[in-house]
Amino acid sequence: MEMLFLPHLRETTLKALDGVAEGSPLAPLPRALIQLGLAASVTSLERGALSVAVAAAYDRGATPAQVQEVIALVSGLGVHSLMISAVVVLEGAQQRGLIPACEDLDAERQALWDARVGDDPFWNDFEREMPGFLKTMLILSPDIFTGFFDYCAIPWKSGTVPARVKELIAMASDATPAHRFGPGFRVHMGNAIKLGCGRAEILDALDLAAAAPPHRGTP
Repeated sequence: MEMLFLPHLRETTLKALDGVAEGSPLAPLPRALIQLGLAASVTSLERGALSVAVAAAYDRGATPAQVQEVIALVSGLGVHSLMISAVVVLEGAQQRGLIPACEDLDAERQALWDARVGDDPFWNDFEREMPGFLKTMLILSPDIFTGFFDYCAIPWKSGTVPARVKELIAMASDATPAHRFGPGFRVHMGNAIKLGCGRAEILDALDLAAAAPPHRGTP
């Protein structure tokens, strides 16, 4: 079946899947959790679709903790605003003399960087996709930098949903028609492949993303 997502996204996906084993299609519970994540995403957030998705997740064996973990995961889409804006905000401020044009971290910021980023391969991958955004966010506001890491870590602490499934959920959320976030999509797809997801699961997840509920607002 032809997948209903943008041509460049499809091309990126097929290139990344070159040499990846076909594997099995999505099992019922992971499929339901991905659909839950898509329905709960702020880019969809349609109450009727969300109710259906929650019921389907429970019917396929999900626990309340797993449902909450998935919703916490996709609620983090809001941090993409920080990722995209950080460099723009800092450059604008420096051009106007509002912030010194210095890229060196002071002792406080360096300590935060070492504790939160360090050599973590996940954030190194994001740095390759979006060079400078983490350091820029730290320069602008240590509080926001700290909050960013604390909030993003929440759905990964309990581990009630397997990491490979969470990567598929995050990948799909970054590929919906209302939220084409390429940097996150590529990072999460790469992580899903590293964790053993095959072509069939990746492509199934993207088909689900293409059919994500439309955003109708909440009355």
